[in-house]
Amino acid sequence: MIVKPAEETSLTALRIAELAMEAGVPAGVFNVLPDTGPEVGEPLGRHMDVDALSFTGSTETGRRFLRYAAESNLKEVTLEMGGKNPAVVLEDAENLGRVAAHVVNGAFWNMGENCSASSRLIVQNGIKEALLERVKAHAREWRMGDPLGPVSRVGALVSAAHFDKDRSCLKGPKVVMGGKAENGFVEPTILEVAPDASQAREEIFGPVPSVLTVDGFDEAIALANDTEYGLAASIFTANVKRSIRGARALRAGTLTVNGHLESFGFE
Repeated sequence: MIVKPAEETSLTALRIAELAMEAGVPAGVFNVLPDTGPEVGEPLGRHMDVDALSFTGSTETGRRFLRYAAESNLKEVTLEMGGKNPAVVLEDAENLGRVAAHVVNGAFWNMGENCSASSRLIVQNGIKEALLERVKAHAREWRMGDPLGPVSRVGALVSAAHFDKDRSCLKGPKVVMGGKAENGFVEPTILEVAPDASQAREEIFGPVPSVLTVDGFDEAIALANDTEYGLAASIFTANVKRSIRGARALRAGTLTVNGHLESFGFE
């Protein structure tokens, strides 16, 4: 096995390799090759002796690996790319405090730098204000600060370039809470946007979810599916039949009901 970590996160992968050696994994079985995409990623994608390749990252780079496979040995390629994942909250959802906790954890965990982050909160009009009040209350518990600090839950973004990109997304839309960005840190921020706004359509990959309001179930599902992505989705409702209809209608590879996929058990 060969692991090519992202340039910004190579130390974690190297530490895993050290632990593998300590655990008795024979030398040469688990290998870490840190470097840039052109230096390591592309050669692996084109190598005739690589039979299968798994990639997590941007959609643009994922397309390249499909081309590399087509131009080499037709190796098996598994891709996990970007997401603009909807959390659909219907009016009959029970325990809005718990719903808000899942939404907040899904949006802000790991500073939102997570492919399956809940980056679109699609909520029915009748409970919008009540839900947002609870969301803001939970979001205040996510303290921003030194990533190694024992009480910090939101650290710096992964790079200066990514920080600049995320900071630019804060200009223009209505800010429900947060909105500050300085010295590499973006505080947990909630935006209220129109469905055609760039913040609602493009992957921000930061702690900046967008709120979109709908009148009913069908509109919520249509809006959730109105995206070029299809990674993850969640739906919150007390109606079992409606949850099954939603699960079948939402176009996403992973779907959860009354919870975010990385939030179950987090409490």
